[in-house]
Amino acid sequence: MVERVYEAGDLVGVLTAEPLGRLLDYRSPEGGCGTGDFVEVPLGPRRVLGVVWGSGEGKFDPAKIRPVTRVLDAEPMRAELRAFLQRAAEYTLTPLSAMLRLATRAPGLGDPPSMKRVYRLGPTVPNSLTDARHRVVEALRAYGGAPVTLSELAEAAACGPAVVKGLVKLGVVLEEDAPRDLPYPPMDPRSPSGFLGPHLVGDQVAAGDALVATVAQGSYSTTLLKGVTGSGKTEVYLEAVAETLRQGRQALVLLPEIALTGDFLARVEGRFTARPAEWHSGVTMTERRRLWRMVGQGQAQLVVGARSALFLPFRDLGLIVVDEEHDTSYKQEEGVLYHARDMAVLRAAIAGFPVVLSSATPSLETWANVDSGKYARLDLSSRYGPAVMPQMAALDMREEKLPADRWISERLARAVQARIDRQEQALLFLNRRGYAPITICRACGHQVGCDDCDARMVEHRFLKRLVCHQCGATKPIPTECPSCKVEGRMAPVGPGVERLAEEVAKRFPEARLAVLSSDLFGSARALKDQIKLIADGGADIIIGTQIVAKGHNFPLLTLVGVIDADLGLQGSDLRAAERTFQLMRQVAGRAGRADKPGTALLQTYQPEHLVIRAILGGDEEAFWKAEAAERRMAGVPPYGRMAGIILSSPDVAQVFDFGADLARRIDPLLRIGAQVFGPAPAPIARVRGRHRVRLLIKAEKSAPLQAAIAEWLAQFKIPTNLRLSVDIDPQSFY
Repeated sequence: MVERVYEAGDLVGVLTAEPLGRLLDYRSPEGGCGTGDFVEVPLGPRRVLGVVWGSGEGKFDPAKIRPVTRVLDAEPMRAELRAFLQRAAEYTLTPLSAMLRLATRAPGLGDPPSMKRVYRLGPTVPNSLTDARHRVVEALRAYGGAPVTLSELAEAAACGPAVVKGLVKLGVVLEEDAPRDLPYPPMDPRSPSGFLGPHLVGDQVAAGDALVATVAQGSYSTTLLKGVTGSGKTEVYLEAVAETLRQGRQALVLLPEIALTGDFLARVEGRFTARPAEWHSGVTMTERRRLWRMVGQGQAQLVVGARSALFLPFRDLGLIVVDEEHDTSYKQEEGVLYHARDMAVLRAAIAGFPVVLSSATPSLETWANVDSGKYARLDLSSRYGPAVMPQMAALDMREEKLPADRWISERLARAVQARIDRQEQALLFLNRRGYAPITICRACGHQVGCDDCDARMVEHRFLKRLVCHQCGATKPIPTECPSCKVEGRMAPVGPGVERLAEEVAKRFPEARLAVLSSDLFGSARALKDQIKLIADGGADIIIGTQIVAKGHNFPLLTLVGVIDADLGLQGSDLRAAERTFQLMRQVAGRAGRADKPGTALLQTYQPEHLVIRAILGGDEEAFWKAEAAERRMAGVPPYGRMAGIILSSPDVAQVFDFGADLARRIDPLLRIGAQVFGPAPAPIARVRGRHRVRLLIKAEKSAPLQAAIAEWLAQFKIPTNLRLSVDIDPQSFY
């Protein structure tokens, strides 16, 4: 994209994050401005943030064109990022203003540089502190030395400002004036002499050398780093990060879960002698603004973040690593609908630097790109050090005679007890949150549903509430049926992790129990603390949802028991087999990651199912080839293209009528050979009081799908209270 300097009074086109659908013309301010400058501009009675995108169109009355209010004290948005936002908007059929909103998600970007009062932990901490003061000290330790304001510290420690001030008087906490935004500590790409982490051996050395050579070339490429769980993929791709830092460039590592960052940050700090910058929902607003500014100045060399970190204004980004690239959380399902893995590849291709996709169980999309020669591939075939892959077996639940209120088979229970006796850990995996997925009246059969959604409410006994997992609405657990009013006949049906925990507590009363489920923790810090407690041996039995499958390392864990291995095989999701295979292999891989061998036992009613057999057999390439053959025959991703159209409205007649109108006028789609299915009610047909209808578009892989959809939708004027979303490459179909 062309860079240009504009003199005072020149006409400039400014992109704002407001939903206007076009650039706005303004006059360049006194002193001028340049393409990419962040500016403040008047919009009606307000002043809003914008970016100078190019020259103005000049299609308006010159007398009514107002000047830019001011140019912000921030690094201009580079041409590479502007091109990425443009291309991402075109690919996802998203308004460019919405993409800019993703790239400016930090508070106070228009504020001038200033000083702030920050708090740090002092050199000495007394042995005896009140509970409130102890919480302040622990909160400061959790921030890892990052500057924290009084209000943020008081909130994190759940105390009043006076508690912090009292610690300042004692010298336990230091109070300082500091620039509002500070650079991050420099990172040393050399392996420090005191580094105690794993050192590369065997195929790790070859893979690390290959990635270093790729980075050294300084051009675009995408490489799949595939390695069994515990094979040292992180240490290998950190070699590529080190080479990027040696070149004086910046690196970005994407992680699928906030809970993964604690252990990862410690490993990075040990490797590079400094803590990287973090970008995710768990960091403070102060830290988000600091990172946004520092990354644009090149003062943050390595960023570890969630998917939205892709939109940060890096000064000189030279590498992106997508860890656990198969993970479903990389797909943004609300607002701007994009897949972070695909957007990472797009940004790298535009700017000309390498991408590393790391996984033990890669997505079929990535596998197919490797198979076709688009991506390179590096394999790590064995675990690091003395660790070996776990032994896997199926437990045929058809042979069990379990009571209706129990879900742990006798064989699995004996295996759990054996681990407790040996002072090892056992993990029981059930991918279902809450206590029970359904609450039913045994008098009339009524199932308690959400008042605003077409979904059953899930009992969360720890919260003593029923919760809708679609909209978050809650209500008390009823004692009488809302339908027939009969008292005392309401019953929970089916298990969630809380109900499983109840069974475990009864069967293993002496065992220390930990439950890992995202809805049970009020903050990312609390979840990280629980994971650290487990890793340090603070639990005998762990019960968890899919959050436990994502890269955690529990050295004492030697048994994984999957309570319902068939759960993900239900339904019509085209990725059901792939996701079940990935999840089971990932969760099984938590066992035996240290020097003790591990075992994974899968409770299943379908031990002969092809996916269950593939999981147990371990022939991953055979599974991917078979799955690829089925998808290719059906013409679905990654061998065909799909897009979802989601309509929603409070008026059920309106949403179906508009959907029918869409389906009648599909000539632009027919011209590219596409098929259109629907309109049909979405599987969850009402969310937050809005009725939902879906259409599904299927086309050949080479078809110009986005252009055809844009032409098709341009025929229609969307009613005010109706929402239309386009989901290119949908990952879910709810």
